[in-house]
Amino acid sequence: MMAADGKKVWMDGRLVDFADAKVHVLNHTLHYGVGVFEGIRAYATADGPAVFRLPEHVRRLFASAKVYHLPIPWSEEEVARAIVETVAANGHIPAYIRPLVYRGEPALGVKNSAGKVSLAIASIPAKKYLGEGSEKGVRAKISPFRKPPSDAMPSYAKACGNYLTSYLAGLDAQQDGYDEAILLDTNGYVAEGTGENLFLVRGGVVYTPGLESDILLGITRDSVVTIATDLGYSVVPKLVSVNELLTADEGFFSGTYAELAPLRTVGRHAIGTAVPGPVTRAVMEVFSKAVRGEDPRYAAWLTRVPGLRAAAATPVRAARRSG
Repeated sequence: MMAADGKKVWMDGRLVDFADAKVHVLNHTLHYGVGVFEGIRAYATADGPAVFRLPEHVRRLFASAKVYHLPIPWSEEEVARAIVETVAANGHIPAYIRPLVYRGEPALGVKNSAGKVSLAIASIPAKKYLGEGSEKGVRAKISPFRKPPSDAMPSYAKACGNYLTSYLAGLDAQQDGYDEAILLDTNGYVAEGTGENLFLVRGGVVYTPGLESDILLGITRDSVVTIATDLGYSVVPKLVSVNELLTADEGFFSGTYAELAPLRTVGRHAIGTAVPGPVTRAVMEVFSKAVRGEDPRYAAWLTRVPGLRAAAATPVRAARRSG
């Protein structure tokens, strides 16, 4: 878990003190989960702090908001600038960034779609989400809770309410002494973790559950596909059975929060030799270099955060879009 603390939160076009970032207790999103968000990271690089794959995260935020009829009153470019401004104002590097689109005014009624749509952006110190498992390997279990199908909860949208199942699955795993849970889809195939995508390796080929398993299209997942392909590995999206997972040579999670984390065991079954395998290590090494600006092949994935002190002292407001 990451401590939720910081200096400033960007709320509807202005930076407010962290303690003053508040909404009404009767707001629509709190009661019905109708909100969308992103998880983004910023890293230290030799050229200064940089946000990882910022345009892709902002694009997905807008796509999620569209699914849930939440018109964002700023352009993608304005939101991207506001995210950079928020990172600069807080000064935490590495940082975990959370933009949230929500209806914050008091308004009850499930079908309410007329209330004001707001945007908040927070930036807090980033830590390892899966603790020691991020390096030594994650101990996971198959969850008794299934991933909802997309005709019930659209999996392409990163929506607040979508994470109720992840909450139940993660808490169940934690109470049983595991680091993480793996959710199956409604047909019994492997879907994803509570907040991560999943990869496995068999015979030097990298496999990952595909869209038919109602996964979230992870941006870190996309980064892994690119890196693994550049390293010469075949990457195959497919239906993944539990048997294939349990007998894999290697496995690992990917996600903004979790970054890349090797899979050590699933229940009582060791994955491979229960230590990070050669493919996992190779992908993790390149990913680590990419996010820190140490591999020029992925320089376009980084958006620089200029002069933290100057930006924090003289923040530039994102202008509200007309209409």
